[in-house]
Amino acid sequence: MPYVTVPKDLSRVKDKLAFNLTKRQFICFLTAGGIGLPFYLGSRSVIGGDMAAFGMIASMLPCMAFGIYEKDGQPLEKVLYHYIRARFLVPRTRPYRTNNLYSALERQARLDQEVMRLETQDRQNECV
Repeated sequence: MPYVTVPKDLSRVKDKLAFNLTKRQFICFLTAGGIGLPFYLGSRSVIGGDMAAFGMIASMLPCMAFGIYEKDGQPLEKVLYHYIRARFLVPRTRPYRTNNLYSALERQARLDQEVMRLETQDRQNECV
């Protein structure tokens, strides 16, 4: 007897609208068809059927990518927004400064050397 596993976490399950596609995918595919089909029909007599088919695929690809691609539960437009924001819009400088223990010790050592140098100068000036 065949067994079917049922996922326990149902938060990732999405409702299907038609042709086993979600509403988002269905709308993006319709948009891609609305862009690609007129492109093909209008350009096949000018550039030939093969090149028109490649052009149709290239014109439909962005719409289909927005419908299908998902990373970490976020659609493509959110992923692109976060990438553009992090890469170009927000400054890359750090808003805080770390407190490095070693640099503090180096500063203290420099100050100690300065004090020792001044003390030796004072002793030499007193002897003269």
